[in-house]
Parts: sequence; C-alpha cells; structure tokens
Amino acid sequence: MADTTTDTPDDDSGGLVLYDGVCALCNSTVRFLLERDKRGVLRFAPLQGETAGGIWERYPGRDPGLKTMVYVRGFGSGNEEIHVRSRAVLEILNDIGGAWRVSRVGRLIPAGLRDALYDWIARNRYAWFGRYETCRLPGEGETERFLP
Repeated sequence: MADTTTDTPDDDSGGLVLYDGVCALCNSTVRFLLERDKRGVLRFAPLQGETAGGIWERYPGRDPGLKTMVYVRGFGSGNEEIHVRSRAVLEILNDIGGAWRVSRVGRLIPAGLRDALYDWIARNRYAWFGRYETCRLPGEGETERFLP
C-alpha cells in the first residue's frame, strides 16, 4: 500500500473513501466528511459495493475486507495511491483542506501506535456504535458523490 507524504491531491480526480456501509460509526464519519469537504474533493463507496470490488481487481491481494477505512487518492487517475487505517484518516483530513490540514501533526505519532488505536476502535465499532441492515443511501444533493 502506498505510504507517501504528499500534502494535497496531485490532480483534479480527487479521492475515494471506501467505508463499511453497514457500520454506524463509518456512516457518521461519511456524514462528517460530507459536511466539511467544501471543495467536494471526496467521493464515497461502500466496501461491500461494485466500486470497491473493481479496485481490488486492479490491486489483487490488497483487499482489507471490512476491517478498515480505505482512501484511494487520485481515484481513476492512473496514479492512484491506496491508504488504509490511521493513514487513510490523516490523508482524508489533509485533502479536504482548510483547518483540517492540521491533521498532518498526527504523522508524528508512530504508525504502529496510531494503527493500534484504530484497530481497537474498529474491533469494537459495531458494539459501541451499532450496525445497519443495509448500506447508507445518499441524501438530497449527495448522489453524484457516491459510487456503487
């Protein structure tokens, strides 16, 4: 998986956030990102969907299952970077810009520690936050930002 340190998307293709579509915490995170992504650089797709399946066909052996959020920077550009776990979160926040770029300081924390915390939350997310029976449907004005 890519672990680059670029500070903004390299092109206008933006990024794709893959998330567990039935996880209440993940859906809350998507809502949070939609409200703060003023430039509209992010698109979203459930890990259970066709778009995620297509990505794993292009990158065999990299499918993390439903255990992590995945960020595909430069989605569809031919110059994609895949980030997972805590690194995905940091890159997403950086790419939405504005005050969220302060998230770069999170890179100072060793990845092992960041990912241990991420994994602990991921293991408990259904028990703590709940689970839906079906994936989230886009709200009014969001349809173009969601992929199947």
